[in-house]
Amino acid sequence: MRRAPAPMARARRSVPGERDHSMEDRMHRTARRLIPILAISPVAAAGILLTASTAEAAKPSAAPRPIVHNAADSTSEQRVVKQFWTPAKMAAAKPLDLVRSRNGRTTTAPSGGKGGTAIVPQAPGSHAAKPAAAPVTPTTPPPPPATPSASPSATATPATPSSVLAARSSGAAWTTGGTIVKTEGRVFFTYQGRSASCSGTAVTSANKSVVVTAGHCVKLGGAFHTNWAFVPGYSAGSRPYGTWVATSLLTTPQWNSSEDMNYDMAAAVVAPLNGQRLVDVVGGQGVAFNQPRGRQMYAFGYPAASPYDGSKLIYCSGRVFNDFLISTDQGLTCDMTGGASGGGWFLSFDESTGAGTLNSVNSFKYNFASYWMFGPYFGPEAQAVYTAAQNQDAT
Repeated sequence: MRRAPAPMARARRSVPGERDHSMEDRMHRTARRLIPILAISPVAAAGILLTASTAEAAKPSAAPRPIVHNAADSTSEQRVVKQFWTPAKMAAAKPLDLVRSRNGRTTTAPSGGKGGTAIVPQAPGSHAAKPAAAPVTPTTPPPPPATPSASPSATATPATPSSVLAARSSGAAWTTGGTIVKTEGRVFFTYQGRSASCSGTAVTSANKSVVVTAGHCVKLGGAFHTNWAFVPGYSAGSRPYGTWVATSLLTTPQWNSSEDMNYDMAAAVVAPLNGQRLVDVVGGQGVAFNQPRGRQMYAFGYPAASPYDGSKLIYCSGRVFNDFLISTDQGLTCDMTGGASGGGWFLSFDESTGAGTLNSVNSFKYNFASYWMFGPYFGPEAQAVYTAAQNQDAT
C-alpha cells in the first residue's frame, strides 16, 4: 500500500505576475540537501516510505552500502588475536543467544549451552509472534512457492542436488569429507568481554580472503566483536588449517543500524597466514544472490548448545520454505542449536564432492518452534557486502 503524500502548506497569496524568489530559493536549497539522503537505499530500512514521486526524484539510487569495520588490521594486532585464542579459550567459548522480550529485543550473554535457547527476531516495526498456549508439535512446513522470487539472477545456476536423499531435519555429523570440511569452520570472538562462537564459510573471492557468516556473528548490541578469528575444518579442538584473523568485518546497513533479522548477514576479510591466502589453503565455495525461493538446500554449522558441543561439523538438508510469521527469511526443518549461527546454506550441493553454492546462513529460531531454522534471503544487500569484502585489502 502506498502512503499518500503529506498535504503541502498553503502558499501565501501573491500578486499576479509576482514571483516569490525567497520561497523558491529556500525550496531549491532544501531539495539539494535532500537529494543525497533520498539516494541512499537504506533509508527504507529506517521506516521511511517513499512515494512514487519522491522515488523518481531519488533516481539513480545508490547501491546498498555495506558497513566496513576495521578489525585487526596490523601485523601486531593479528599476532595478539592469534595468541589470545588458546585451546582452553576456544573450548570455553559459548554460543551466542538472542532473546526477544515482549517489549523489544533483548541481547543476552553467550549461552551456557543448556537447552539450546532459540533466537526470536525483532523486526523493525513488527509485533512479536505469540507462542501457542499448548506445546507445539512439529508440522509440515508450508509448500514452496510455485513461482520464483521477483528478482532471480539472470545468470543463476539451476539448483539440482547431485543425490536425492530424504530430508534430514535432525542434525547429523558430516562424515563424507570433501570441500565442505575445509571451507566450513568455527568462528571465535569476544562479545561483551566473554568468549563466544559462531560458524562461517570460506568463499571464492577476488582477494581469496572472504568468510561469510551472520550479522550477529560480527556485531551485536551496537558494537562489533573483537578478537575475531576463523578456524576452518575445526574438529574436536584441532585446527588443521590454522587460525585466520579478521582484518575487516562487514555487514548490511540494515543489520548495522537496527539489527534487522531480515538482513542478518556479514563477511569477514582475513589476513594471510604463513604467507598464504585463505582460499589458496582451504578452497572456497561459490556464492549466489537473488535466487528463486523454495529450493533444496543443505545447511552446515558447528552447534555448541546442548545436545551438541561444537566439536563437529553438523548438517541438515531439505526444501526451504518462506517464513509465514514475521520475517522475510526462508526456513528449513533443522534442530541445530546455538553456535551454528553463520553456517552456510547451499544450493546445488554435491555430497560426493562436498561443494555447493552458498545462498544463505543460519540466522535464528523462534523459541516456540525450535525444529525450524531460518536464514536471510541473499538479495542486493548481501551481494553488496560480498562485493565490498572481496575488494578489501586482506593484508
